[in-house]
Amino acid sequence: MSEGSAEQGGAPRKGDWLWGRWSALGLGVALATAGIDQAHKWWMLLVYRIAEKGRVYVTPFLDLIFVKNTGVSYSMLDQSSYSGQLLLTAFALLTTLGLWVWLAHSGTGRLMAWSLGLIMGGAIGNAIDRVLIGGVADFFSLHAFGFYWYVFNIADVAIVAGVVGLLYDSFIASRNAAANGG
Repeated sequence: MSEGSAEQGGAPRKGDWLWGRWSALGLGVALATAGIDQAHKWWMLLVYRIAEKGRVYVTPFLDLIFVKNTGVSYSMLDQSSYSGQLLLTAFALLTTLGLWVWLAHSGTGRLMAWSLGLIMGGAIGNAIDRVLIGGVADFFSLHAFGFYWYVFNIADVAIVAGVVGLLYDSFIASRNAAANGG
């Protein structure tokens, strides 16, 4: 390995823009996230048959229910046609590619790799739904005092956790740079 290679922790070599020091970890997290998300969705739909049961009470603040979301967060950009779902899928895949290049080229550590892996895996899990069922399968409904938040799935939780991880990682880097006079 040459000095400064991504595997040694230095800047990636020219041509290493698709694979870097933290790419294997990010890929593993992304695949595990998408796999767990898809396994849960298909279990809920085909084994538990949530669509036939309607709203299932779990706790005073959590219900299970099947909602097919044909938009993005809070059903924004609703695309009820299949071609619209393919457009949203293409956007998710292009975004995932951009996150992958960011990780391979600029990955700074485990937390960033985990965070980007969670986001990519969640995006891929939801993209698979769009192609296979024409929208994203959501199941978890949180509520309190008559107010219902949006219905979500494991992929959504992974995406939010990944964003929180990236924010935390950026604050740690900022604090370290400030402490070191940078």
